[in-house]
Amino acid sequence: MKIMVVGGGGREHAIIKKIKENPKVKEIYALPGNGGIALDAFCVNIGAKELEKIKDFALEKEIDYAIVAPDDPLVMGCVDILEDAGIPCFGPRANAAIIEGSKVFSKELMKKYKIPTASYEVFDDMDKALSYLETAPIPTVIKADGLALGKGVIIAQTREEAVDGVLTIMKDKKFGKSGDRIVIEEFLEGPEVSVLAFTDGKAIKPMISSMDHKRIGDMDTGLNTGGMGTVAPNPYYTEEIAKECMETIFLPTIEAMNKEGRTFKGCLYFGLMITKNGPRVIEYNCRFGDPETQVVLPLLKTDLLTVMEAVTNGTLSDIEVENSTDHACCVVAASKGYPESYEKGFEINIPEDVLKDTYVAGASLEGDVLKTSGGRVLGVTATAPTLEEAIEKAYEKVEKVSFEGIYYRSDIGKKALMAGR
Repeated sequence: MKIMVVGGGGREHAIIKKIKENPKVKEIYALPGNGGIALDAFCVNIGAKELEKIKDFALEKEIDYAIVAPDDPLVMGCVDILEDAGIPCFGPRANAAIIEGSKVFSKELMKKYKIPTASYEVFDDMDKALSYLETAPIPTVIKADGLALGKGVIIAQTREEAVDGVLTIMKDKKFGKSGDRIVIEEFLEGPEVSVLAFTDGKAIKPMISSMDHKRIGDMDTGLNTGGMGTVAPNPYYTEEIAKECMETIFLPTIEAMNKEGRTFKGCLYFGLMITKNGPRVIEYNCRFGDPETQVVLPLLKTDLLTVMEAVTNGTLSDIEVENSTDHACCVVAASKGYPESYEKGFEINIPEDVLKDTYVAGASLEGDVLKTSGGRVLGVTATAPTLEEAIEKAYEKVEKVSFEGIYYRSDIGKKALMAGR
């Protein structure tokens, strides 16, 4: 089989490495891929948002199966264009990808179908939003409606921060048109859990739960990032909570999307908070999360391509999706200065024994030399029978990786180890 993967980050590298385990796979093309992915697939210089070029390439190469991984091309309709051209795809069509593409849509869907989430108000008028904040409960959460590279959420601890947040999004247009509408919602408290689930619009099969570490600094300090590391499974996501989520959130979401004529097929990501009143949805994503994918896929025992094809064919209920009982930890190595300004172009050294467990996100290949080209450069994952062992192994591996200005948190998984103590 010839496989095409749209995207070029650590998530795509994890998908490609997992897909390669299937003996049917003969060629994998990554559009655009990156310098690290080039070690595992043919990288093609076509951007993830160049939909017509992606389609033309797929037809020219007679691609047997396409996997569209990032949010932008999914929301823009990449799967629609490919499927309409006769190429089977993994990923939702645009009318279902809106569940991530519009925060307003997803909040109104949850309200309509009584799916537990934070209470909220929607504004497309800045003055009305500012007026509402004069009496709104604080802290509060302000979200840009559209896609914003995972950064369109402001948690305001004071009224001043809330006002600044609204002005940043609606007046200064920090996130462009994504901030034409905003959601101001109730601030929830409790452990956060990420659950990625396969669904063909009928059956839903969750993967292992995970815990992300968004802040740049140890002990969750500093600026928000795209994710500095993950562990799986998430110890706060007990069997009892998993059962409650299936009954009150997962199945109702799939049914709600069907009733709206927006059947979701692909990987649906549930960002959850376990509050004292039970689990609540913080956000939906219409794709695999990054860096959650780097701990969830290494723990997936069932062949990934087989599962994906079952999703595409609507036969997911016919196969068993089996996960390992092991634990996983991924530590992300970033460029000094990330998530603000940072220098690029430094040589990356990854020992051979670490390479197979490394997922490259921001690197270019110059000749035979891998060099940094992004903020989050790579993630190193380890699996083990216990979480303590997985964390220890992940740090042993990442310490062998080197490039100028390398930075990583020293406490990935520490919070998970404290659960229940």
